[in-house]
Amino acid sequence: MDVLGIETTCDETAAAVVRMRPEGGGDILSNEISSQVAEHAAYGGVVPEIAARAHLEVIDRLIARALDAAGTTLRRLDAIAAAAGPGLVGGVIVGLTTAKALALAARKPFIAVNHLEAHALTARLTDGVNFPYLLLLVSGGHTQLVAVNGVGDYSRLGTTLDDAVGEAFDKVAKMLGLPYPGGPHVEREALKGNPTRFDLPRPMLGRPAADFSLSGLKTAVRIEAERVAPLTATDVGDLCASFQAAIIDLIVDRARAGLRAFRERKGHPEAFVVAGGVASNAAIRRAIARFAGEAGLRLVIPPPNLCTDNGAMIAWTGIERLRLGLIDDMTFAARPRWPLDTNAEPVQHGKA
Repeated sequence: MDVLGIETTCDETAAAVVRMRPEGGGDILSNEISSQVAEHAAYGGVVPEIAARAHLEVIDRLIARALDAAGTTLRRLDAIAAAAGPGLVGGVIVGLTTAKALALAARKPFIAVNHLEAHALTARLTDGVNFPYLLLLVSGGHTQLVAVNGVGDYSRLGTTLDDAVGEAFDKVAKMLGLPYPGGPHVEREALKGNPTRFDLPRPMLGRPAADFSLSGLKTAVRIEAERVAPLTATDVGDLCASFQAAIIDLIVDRARAGLRAFRERKGHPEAFVVAGGVASNAAIRRAIARFAGEAGLRLVIPPPNLCTDNGAMIAWTGIERLRLGLIDDMTFAARPRWPLDTNAEPVQHGKA
């Protein structure tokens, strides 16, 4: 079973072909990505109109490249999948419309994929993880702890009440004058800094519920930066190190709360899976590995190139849904918001 996956929810245009193995798991036959970092760098963040136009300019040749690298054609595919949200709606429409057109032309099934579900299921592509498992999703726009019960079946255990972890990294980078995208630059600066110099808060630490709150931590970094201004290179390194240390403490503490909630509802998870772009941070990966070892959990973190947005995760989720007969018609609309757990109470986001 071969499926083409198309991803255009934010600032990466991606297309990939994935093949399902008979014994389970999958092989990535191609995984093409076009980044828009240069287009957005001057603005210090993603500009939706620029993102949509950039997707439109490259998507056709990127798909052609993915098919060529996989040694296949549209006619030989079993289905075409595209991320239908959540994300920047202009970009989502580009990928979704392209996938529908290709599916119609090639007379193939069309599958609309939840971008968050694709992150959630990547560990089944790379490591064949069985259900149910505990997921920590940490990205630029999302921070959640979720019980992954099956394809399309998710229970939210905790979420952020304000900023996502990746969003906090980017905002701290911007206030410290670091380039966009901020996360990798904060990580690099933290390697040079003293993580104990600034006594930053750990919001929600020790709370029984598995929710996150990061806006207060971000505000504390701003206050400390203003207090020691003008900032030297040492100040920036120490602020980044102190901020990252606080984030790590929060992630581990909140993961511990999420594990307790999971065990109360489901028993022992088959694995602890970490996904999303922030999972590429080496210091966070090491801290999570220590936590998982102490908790007796099988830890699965996909390779860094599969933690950030990519087409392979969309193609794999298309395979998972196609196996269950879950295909969509051409009326499926782009969804700027699309929660994994549709029964969870909406969060009233308040940002500092």
